[in-house]
Amino acid sequence: MPALTKKFTLTDLRAARASGMKVPMLTCYDFTFARLMHRVGVPTILVGDSAGNVVLGHENTLPVPLHFMIQLTAAVRRGAPNALLVADMPFGSYHGSVGRAVRNVFRMVQLSACDCVKMEAAQTQLAAIRELSDAGVAIMAHLGLRPQAVGVLGGYRAQGRTAEEAMRIIDLAVAMQEAGAASILLEAVPAEVSAAVVEATSVPVIGCGAGPACHGHVVVTHDILGLTEHPPKFAPPMGDAATPLTDTFVRYIDQIGSGAYPTAEHGYGMPTSEKVKLAEILRKHPLPAPAEAK
Repeated sequence: MPALTKKFTLTDLRAARASGMKVPMLTCYDFTFARLMHRVGVPTILVGDSAGNVVLGHENTLPVPLHFMIQLTAAVRRGAPNALLVADMPFGSYHGSVGRAVRNVFRMVQLSACDCVKMEAAQTQLAAIRELSDAGVAIMAHLGLRPQAVGVLGGYRAQGRTAEEAMRIIDLAVAMQEAGAASILLEAVPAEVSAAVVEATSVPVIGCGAGPACHGHVVVTHDILGLTEHPPKFAPPMGDAATPLTDTFVRYIDQIGSGAYPTAEHGYGMPTSEKVKLAEILRKHPLPAPAEAK
């Protein structure tokens, strides 16, 4: 795919829903990966709180702070200026009151330059989504498996596998759209549920292990690159980045140990006249003997 030469917007995402074009989305957490994604034309990027797992090494996403997500999102924005950039609101940053949610979402948008904000949404977020939407903020409502609710769910489990659970998700998706959500993300739900949500709503629906009916699909980039130990079943293996990276680290270790690195070609030279001056200075003013380590 060619690099993004013009901005991919929410209008383009809506047009994709209307045309049937499927939109790829990847997670990203830094400038370097963002620049690579931009070069090959990844149109939509999610700065997910999954950074808590793949960047910070936590078992879940709950410890991730808002200021950290803002910094990551701003870095990705610099690397991928034309992508539709979705920023994840971390645990605790939009709970407790509408005012708290609005203040923190405004802070995210103003400081990171994201295009859209994702919130793991329950009924209690409807009022905040309504107010934020009225203020002009594009909200992606995350339904189905909500990793920030891992304590209540008792683990990362697929959702909507009974008719009753499925109807709760479908009804909530409709409520989110009515509150002003610009798009919906469905994670780890059966294909029948996502198909019903697509039919019941008119906004773009992004799937994360949610079946083929969705208008776009997102996975954690580290999962498809073979950089995580236990990727979810819906993340297709697209490459093995771990092996060449590991081999590179091993070669570096070996070159340092053998003395093959560094050599003169890796260093910076000093003019001959300056070498003479330095030698004369050191001759007249010998360096003190180093103190013995205690």
